[in-house]
Amino acid sequence: MEKIKNIIFISLINIKSNISERGLYNDLLREFRNNHHNLTVVSPLERRERKPTEFFVEDGVNYIKIKTLNIQKTNFIEKGIGTILIEYQFLRAIKRFTKNLKFDLVLYSTPPVTLYKPLSFIKKRDKAISYLLLKDIFPQNVLDLGLLSKKNLIYKFFKHKEKSLYKISDWIGCMSTANVDYMKRNNPEIKNKLEINPNSIEPIKLMNKRDGKSFLFNFYKIPKNLTVFLFSGNIGKPQGMDNLLKILKLFKKNKKVFFLIIGDGTESVKVNKFIIKEKINNSLYKSSVNRKFFDKILAGCDVGLISLDFRFTFPNFPSRLLSYLENKMPVISITDNISDLGDILVKYNCGVKITKDNFSDSKKLIEPYINDKDLLYNHGNNGYNLLIKKFNVKESYKKIIDKI
Repeated sequence: MEKIKNIIFISLINIKSNISERGLYNDLLREFRNNHHNLTVVSPLERRERKPTEFFVEDGVNYIKIKTLNIQKTNFIEKGIGTILIEYQFLRAIKRFTKNLKFDLVLYSTPPVTLYKPLSFIKKRDKAISYLLLKDIFPQNVLDLGLLSKKNLIYKFFKHKEKSLYKISDWIGCMSTANVDYMKRNNPEIKNKLEINPNSIEPIKLMNKRDGKSFLFNFYKIPKNLTVFLFSGNIGKPQGMDNLLKILKLFKKNKKVFFLIIGDGTESVKVNKFIIKEKINNSLYKSSVNRKFFDKILAGCDVGLISLDFRFTFPNFPSRLLSYLENKMPVISITDNISDLGDILVKYNCGVKITKDNFSDSKKLIEPYINDKDLLYNHGNNGYNLLIKKFNVKESYKKIIDKI
């Protein structure tokens, strides 16, 4: 343990500098800090923030915030250019601010894959060990959605970057068994680097269901006696929102259920217009809310919804699952046939698997959660136990340290 002293974490997602604040990466980084590692966090500061590149220390953690173009929730052209440039921007900032640091471990995540140059620099300069947290498989995702073709030069550029990233990684933590199997089939040269190390959080004691229901009634006027289904997170092409909208329409006349959709993205206007046009009075769309309110909303909901486009040919494993399990919510998984998320839910009796093959049975599969309170309660508890066993941040931390 003494040898692993200085750690640098590099992400293309803006990591909030309040390490005590809850979040997928914050929870893992806090675990490293709490185990007495010296931590440096590198993440982008998109141009919409109107701030320069900066270095600062907060709560015992070094932060390097690097000014970039907008790479999240922006148009495809700016995202593409920004993603290409970011490799050089990160390299320049890391050279500038870490002259007096020698890192033992460099930790990083996808998406996307344009981190080769800064990773190569740190590994060569410091003889650091590298660990990739593989959150999605890019650029295969944009290929599946028809946004690029294999002949496209942009696709070929990112495919080369992807292969380079895998090659430079000493270890690669995958989201699930299906993820590992996919990587072995498509990248056999790295099969010995792979292990399962999924998204994880630090579970905490949350608001009880009764108080959550009261909050929902006061905040959104959702009656306390209804079974509330929640979809939350990004609302874009990858989420296959058409499938979710079909579910809403199936239950539009059911007076026992309410569907709440919270999030932002390229498909959010479409979702809101659909609900209004189809007069689905037991559904409500709202844009993102702050974490404080969102935790209370989660506590008042009964069932979590996860939706993915059916065209994906690699196994996605959305992080929103963890919030649902933490709040003892059974999960409805509406995904492609490749993902093993639904299989895991069924195996541990904490959810339902819906794919293209059985989508016509959606109503029959979902209705038991509306009509059977005991099933709702038991599957919710099973899900929470699964979270503690499989998706606890302490386990993720231990896997990384053990490998090092």
